[in-house]
Amino acid sequence: MENLEMLFMGFSVVLTFQNVMVTMLGAVLGLVVGAMPGIGSLAGVALLLPLTYKFNPTTAIIMLGALYYSNMYGGSFSAILLNIPGDSPAVMTALDGYPMATKRNRPGQALFTSNLSSFIGGFIGMVILTFMGPALAELGLKFGPAEMTSLLLVAMTSIGWLVGESPTKGVVLTLVGILLATMGMDTLTGSPRYDFGNMYLLGGIPFTPFVIGAVGFSQVLKLMAERNKKVDVNLTQKLTIKGSMLTLHDVRRLVPPAIRSGFMGTFVGVLPGAGATTGAFLGYAAQKAFKSEEPLGSGAIEGIASCEAANNAAAAGSFAPLLALGIPGSGTGAVLLGGLMMWGLNPGPLLFSSNPDFAWGLIASLFLANILTLFISLGVIPFLIKILTVPVRILIPIITVVCVVGGYSTSNSMYGVIIMFLSGLFGYILDRNGYGVAPMLLSFVLAPLLESNMRKAFIISNGGLGIFVDKPISAFLLLALLAIVMTPVVKFILRKAGILKK
Repeated sequence: MENLEMLFMGFSVVLTFQNVMVTMLGAVLGLVVGAMPGIGSLAGVALLLPLTYKFNPTTAIIMLGALYYSNMYGGSFSAILLNIPGDSPAVMTALDGYPMATKRNRPGQALFTSNLSSFIGGFIGMVILTFMGPALAELGLKFGPAEMTSLLLVAMTSIGWLVGESPTKGVVLTLVGILLATMGMDTLTGSPRYDFGNMYLLGGIPFTPFVIGAVGFSQVLKLMAERNKKVDVNLTQKLTIKGSMLTLHDVRRLVPPAIRSGFMGTFVGVLPGAGATTGAFLGYAAQKAFKSEEPLGSGAIEGIASCEAANNAAAAGSFAPLLALGIPGSGTGAVLLGGLMMWGLNPGPLLFSSNPDFAWGLIASLFLANILTLFISLGVIPFLIKILTVPVRILIPIITVVCVVGGYSTSNSMYGVIIMFLSGLFGYILDRNGYGVAPMLLSFVLAPLLESNMRKAFIISNGGLGIFVDKPISAFLLLALLAIVMTPVVKFILRKAGILKK
């Protein structure tokens, strides 16, 4: 009850004219930043941090918190309509969002599903943050290098079974992603590896141009190859909010995965370094274990709901370690931590008692930002889906320009553009041969985190493997890993023996 009283006190702080206005401004900017490939929440918060110097600390963090949170909404817009993820968590949304918008001719419903799922997942994360924030932060601290290694091994192993019907193709692309992620400087020793004597490769392959090319520019090449084919997309009845509404049956399909992913994403958000991308991936992977009305990857509502709810819940959950322990869970969290210190605040256990108006005002502002972002994002659906009515001959150069700008913006050089073009060509070749790029992109994201934690664990144990089984959490996760690996083998044996039907 005490937490509930403090939350109401937080609302009294937020519900002033100035704070409501900055929350709305942060929500709008977050949607715009999220929908623009190549920027993302980290760059958006960093760029706007100087604008908050003149604000009082509470108003400043409310604006930045709203921007960070609403960014999770915006990333899905370009992913669903153009197959270009606005940021890395939206890679998962594109898997079902784009097919639902184009192949199933339901772009409005795809955006509505994304927005409603984001709201549900974010709301669950905020409720958990309100009542269990410090406890969750303490739990996150129990995940050291060994536990994180085991968790990421489970994630990496399940990638092969994530997309498509061929686990072999998934495993191959997972390994390709890991190999590409190892290029550049060694994360612990600082020595170069796999740079082939090229100074640009010393910094590795930047993720944003890589994903924009592999997902977005490969789509441009596909449109060019199929430009003479008739595309049957009839949007005449779906240009209104009413025409984009979900049916009761759609809502029933959406709610269970959104709730599951909301709880899972919140937990992932408090883990050090995991972030919304890992949350979106694990939410989508977990949905594979449950029944979906349509196959995942073909435009399933369940697929969109699972990853969108998870990444918004993770964004809310990431504030638990930041406020309660002063430990950022992501790059964006590190920028927010810098802002807190710049304003003379010290995040940690004493923050809730020494500056309750600040801590609870921020938490209350997330609830307000969630509501405002939902209504704004639903209101712009009729304008967004008009993108799909643009003729292909016009759409191709527009998407190409977006890809080039997104590739250039992260590196401020043509190196990012070159990476974008090459990865786009590679992604197109993979698509032509029936290989989905999602496993490669996800392993590319997770591999550095896996390598860093694994090597830290070995350093702590002086090279011993016992560290991975001595701790209960790590041992449990390794048992889950063994089950994932052995399940297909056991099913194959049972089918051969006639015990299990195909």
